Amino acid sequence: MKVLDLECPQQHSFEGWFGSEEDFQDQLGRGLVECPLCGDASVTKMLSAPRLNLGSTKDAVPAQAVVAAPDKTMQAAWMKMVRHVMANTEDVGARFAEEARKMHYGETDERGIRGQASPDETQALLEEGIGVLPLPMPKALKEPLQ
Repeated sequence: MKVLDLECPQQHSFEGWFGSEEDFQDQLGRGLVECPLCGDASVTKMLSAPRLNLGSTKDAVPAQAVVAAPDKTMQAAWMKMVRHVMANTEDVGARFAEEARKMHYGETDERGIRGQASPDETQALLEEGIGVLPLPMPKALKEPLQ
């Protein structure tokens, strides 16, 4: 099993486990490897040093960090917040703008909703005084988590 340090263009760092380097390259080429935070499939493999057990550790030199890693605490807090939104809202899908307007104008009871809206739909909702917040949802959270 090969464990790789991966990163997306938004500098979200995560691990990927693959059977081999060829397996990683194959999955990457088919667009199957994506960031668990933002869903971006433009993933790059980061530099990592192998761990070698060569016997005695009395003269071992401690590993040096080459690049500062993104703040893992912030990534964890963001994932916790997204999970909270997922657990406490109804997914209305592409009907998001329509449902938000119905609630805003009193045509239906207010409730927590989430769904998809284009940038133009989002802007129109904001101009009508309807408070919305774009929140990218990782694809992994739309399915059962292991």
